[in-house]
Amino acid sequence: MDLLEYQAKSLFRQMAIPILPSQRIDKPADLKGLKIPYPVVLKSQVRAGGRGRAGGIKFVENTIDAVAAAQTIFNLPIEDEYPQVLLAEAKYNADQELYLAVLLDPIARRPVLLGSRQGGMDVEGSIDQMQQVAVDQEFSPFYARRLMLKMGLQGDLIQSVSTIVEKMYRLFVQKDLDLVEINPLGISPTGELMALDGKVSANDDALGRHPDLIPLSGKKQSSWLGEERRSASGGDRRNSNSKSQQSPSQFDSKPQSPISNSASLELVELEGNVGILCNGVGLTMATLDAVAHQRGKPANFVNLGSLDRYHAVNALRERTELGLELVAQDKSVKVILVNILDSASKSEEIITAIAGYLERKARANRHIQVVLRLVEIDADAVKKRFGQLPVQLASTLDEAATQAVSSAK
Repeated sequence: MDLLEYQAKSLFRQMAIPILPSQRIDKPADLKGLKIPYPVVLKSQVRAGGRGRAGGIKFVENTIDAVAAAQTIFNLPIEDEYPQVLLAEAKYNADQELYLAVLLDPIARRPVLLGSRQGGMDVEGSIDQMQQVAVDQEFSPFYARRLMLKMGLQGDLIQSVSTIVEKMYRLFVQKDLDLVEINPLGISPTGELMALDGKVSANDDALGRHPDLIPLSGKKQSSWLGEERRSASGGDRRNSNSKSQQSPSQFDSKPQSPISNSASLELVELEGNVGILCNGVGLTMATLDAVAHQRGKPANFVNLGSLDRYHAVNALRERTELGLELVAQDKSVKVILVNILDSASKSEEIITAIAGYLERKARANRHIQVVLRLVEIDADAVKKRFGQLPVQLASTLDEAATQAVSSAK
């Protein structure tokens, strides 16, 4: 699902990616109450590219010209799509325009950072200048800075643009997205950065984990969740080849068991002995790759999705325990690798869930190892918290994968 520009920029705002003052316009008369000082730019909100060349973007200096331009844009189809909404935005004078993107490579099954010093409408003619960096391990600022150097940026721009890329990647992972694109990223003569246009592609199969994105699809939440449940229970086989039904091609998958669909958590079962519990599609795929790189065999995995959705008391703890139950239901699972990237408060909930789960398993005489990787934790305090429970802590993804594969042998 491709979001409209104003929808993408609302997500940018949440991540503190700089955007211009703007206002949604539902009809030309709305411009009479415009709160943005002129001059402004009016943009057709359609999903097709090439809006500028097609006449869907116009700069205006006053209300009369703005109303007239809006009437023209509302009646202008771009690739057979008429806009239902326009975006009025402050005019920005950029000294330089860059192209930036984070996308999911479906073949390599890992995120890729893209960047070019030729942004805006010129980007299509400069594909040969596009630079890319594959995120093949745990994400760190190193990947963003490496892209900046490949793009040929210098001085303060290396750090400032890297920060934008890091925020894009965080949004990409938190919302289980397929694409986050800024084109162009404007740079003013003083070095100020501004996302002048943006595109976000959400993964349709992950929308059930992100209620805030469902309204953007034009469907009601209850309708969308109903479709998810029908698909998960096998009631609708028309989408049986969708991405959420597929497991990584290098692993042999087994039919999913009924418990895998409990509480909207999806279990993907594989032939191996290392269970995996993560949050976010990109992180889950990276963890699978890390285990495989260590010559391990994932048994199955559960993606908790964005942890921001668990607002109710104990909700995250209960979902984590359910995820652990799903991952460990196959008796071939000898170790569970839990790889979670989020805040310290969320980490505390994860730790409590794991401790409770392992204590119950011990009472049931089922012994299973857990390798845990969290961020922003006091390792000594966490080790004391777990006591004699079979938990190993890891500080990096590679370390976690190595420990998990070793414990599973």
